Amino acid sequence: MSADLQTVWLTVLLASVTTLMLLFLATPLAWWLANSASRLRSIVESLVAMPLVLPPTVLGFYLLVLLNPDSFLGGLWVRATGDSLTFSFSGLVIASVIYSLPFMVQPLQSAFRAVPMSVRESAAVMGASPRDCFFSVVLPLSRRGFLTGMVLTFAHTIGEFGVVLMMGGNIPGETRVLSIAIYEHVETLNYDAAHVLALGLMSFSFMSLWLVYRMAGRGAEVVRG
Repeated sequence: MSADLQTVWLTVLLASVTTLMLLFLATPLAWWLANSASRLRSIVESLVAMPLVLPPTVLGFYLLVLLNPDSFLGGLWVRATGDSLTFSFSGLVIASVIYSLPFMVQPLQSAFRAVPMSVRESAAVMGASPRDCFFSVVLPLSRRGFLTGMVLTFAHTIGEFGVVLMMGGNIPGETRVLSIAIYEHVETLNYDAAHVLALGLMSFSFMSLWLVYRMAGRGAEVVRG
């Protein structure tokens, strides 16, 4: 396998693992944010949304400080696994989950809020438990939000640069993802290879956004209908 193909595979693997993890982590968080009246909600919402405005290098730097082998959390990981979180694929996953969190939480939160309370109340009147109501009523009605969150999370992770560079560096087969490979090709004046990878990312980004807007358009048509 060539170096660039290996990089593509590693990037897709990182995006897939990140999306799957966030699907399980973000769902209960988004549900709580959509329904909670707690005073802490605005604080949690701000923390979730911070990766949208925080420079990726800042987030990457503090993750590097927090998870390095000499830190408490990083040291625990080393003692448990024998490996370091920094400059490793596991560290990239943690960084990507944090950095892509709002891209999963916010679409789910909006989808949950869009489910009419009357529908949930009707399910409760018919004897559905809160658990049954969530899985049988809320989730099916929120499927468009799940699809949007998964597409945006996957695409956002594919294009990460600052966070993964700070946390993982540029280790072939371990932490070298597409965005870093493009940067390296440009640094070495290998523009042909950079063009191939960059055009691939541009095409993928366009198709991801087209899919999201397509789903949003169909949702609006259903509402008008």
